[in-house]
Amino acid sequence: MNRIIIIDDSSTSRITLEKFLTKNFSEKYLIVSICEEAESAKKAIIEHNPDLVFLDIEMPKKNGFELLKELKSIKFEIIFTTSHPDYAINAIKADALDYLIKPINLVDLDNALRRFENKKTLQNKKETKSIITKTGNELIKKIAFSTDTGYEFINLNSILYCEANSNYCRIFCDDGREILLAKTLKNIEEQLLSSNLFHRIHKSYLVNLNYIQRLNKSSSLEVELQNGIKLPVSFRRKENFLNKFKENIET
Repeated sequence: MNRIIIIDDSSTSRITLEKFLTKNFSEKYLIVSICEEAESAKKAIIEHNPDLVFLDIEMPKKNGFELLKELKSIKFEIIFTTSHPDYAINAIKADALDYLIKPINLVDLDNALRRFENKKTLQNKKETKSIITKTGNELIKKIAFSTDTGYEFINLNSILYCEANSNYCRIFCDDGREILLAKTLKNIEEQLLSSNLFHRIHKSYLVNLNYIQRLNKSSSLEVELQNGIKLPVSFRRKENFLNKFKENIET
């Protein structure tokens, strides 16, 4: 069971988030504390050692960023909640898992929790399983992504998949790293298009075909990567994806 702390000075926001979590996600998540200001939140974090914290940014006396600076170590994931989208860059710098704009809706919350679960799965498996091993004298191709501090150079085949996050894109790597870029998924797709490794399977996902372990069919189609992560394939992209996947296998 994943332990959650909610920190928000708005009673409406606290109640809404609590109801969403308890009604829809209680089988996986347990709310261990609900706080309305930074001081009590700091004590709750030390006491409960949460896995995930929903953190409001603008609060009286001390904001969410200031609270984080006071903690000796951060061993939990952070999802910022705010009414002000202008804080997005600061959230990226704080290594936040996600950034939700109030009023929070169930779809955005579900996506954020899925991101949390995917990251946790990666962290649990990265030390015990090496997915792809390159041998020989093959030249490893890298791609440069611009960030707010410079450039990030990434081995193309170390990218598992990319996920859209509004006007941002999150890149998931095989070593467990997550890179959040101020680019749309379409921008990233255009950069990766020439490699022929990646395919858009959903409006929110671009996946590396080399890492697909199996295709799961139930009411809809989903891909399962070699690290256990499952991603949906949208109906309108299904036929094109299957053709591309078959072509990749035969090649």
